[in-house]
Amino acid sequence: MLKWIVLALVLVPLVVLVLAVRPVLARLPQLRRAVLKLHRRADEAMALRAAAESLQQQAEGLQSRLTTTEQRLALIRARRGG
Repeated sequence: MLKWIVLALVLVPLVVLVLAVRPVLARLPQLRRAVLKLHRRADEAMALRAAAESLQQQAEGLQSRLTTTEQRLALIRARRGG
């Protein structure tokens, strides 16, 4: 009789564990795809960030050139008296 009680105390939790883990294991492929999709999106976001930083630097360079051009134009106008 003690043998059956010990066996039940070991087997019942194992069965409950298997029943609890089975749905998670069934969803692993979906979870893996979701993680890969998130990873791809993170890579795309990093690429977009790098492109935005590059564009920002170009805009700052153009702003600097514009300022220099405006200063030169003002000097030319001042020399002409206009």
